[in-house]
Amino acid sequence: MTSKSPSRTADASGARLSNLVGAWSLAVADRVTAAAAAAAGRGGQAPAALVALHEFAGGSTIDHLRQVLGISHSAAVRLIDGLDADGHVKRAVHADDRRSVALTLTPTGRRTARRILEARHGAVQSTLEGLSKQEQRSLMGLAEALTAQLVDLKLDERARRSGPASGWLCRLCDFDACGRPQGLCPAARRARARTDPTPGPRLPTES
Repeated sequence: MTSKSPSRTADASGARLSNLVGAWSLAVADRVTAAAAAAAGRGGQAPAALVALHEFAGGSTIDHLRQVLGISHSAAVRLIDGLDADGHVKRAVHADDRRSVALTLTPTGRRTARRILEARHGAVQSTLEGLSKQEQRSLMGLAEALTAQLVDLKLDERARRSGPASGWLCRLCDFDACGRPQGLCPAARRARARTDPTPGPRLPTES
């Protein structure tokens, strides 16, 4: 009887880990998508647009918001038209460029964005409740490391211009929960280290 070689065992272990993480991330993404759409009253990129405008992109142009979301200009215009019709977003002349439109949330839009964040939190938190406090602390460290690595992958892909443009990692994030204003966000830290090593807070950093 021959035993498996260490390399084959490592390959099998890596494949199993990738499969488990893939299954878990897909299930969580499905839960977040459904919960956010229910809270927003719209699916697609509407929840992310409302949260981004609430958290960091208020006053942005349509072009900037479409980069945050990773969609085309025409898709962004249609999205804003719908959110405007819902009473969530209002347009105004941009202070720095009168040819552009500045986007801000209405009070209704801001309340909806907060509901989306709460729904997202609940959708993810329910998948973690079976873990002990120690397991959750361990997962926190791993999640921070994985988030930083995702930033590396995204920045490398953009530098090579490979694959379709993707939205920012932070487009659906709760900045207070992440600790971003205090400089604790692993995505912002890694992006800043890659693009501008000068110390000091800068909000937001694309990631």
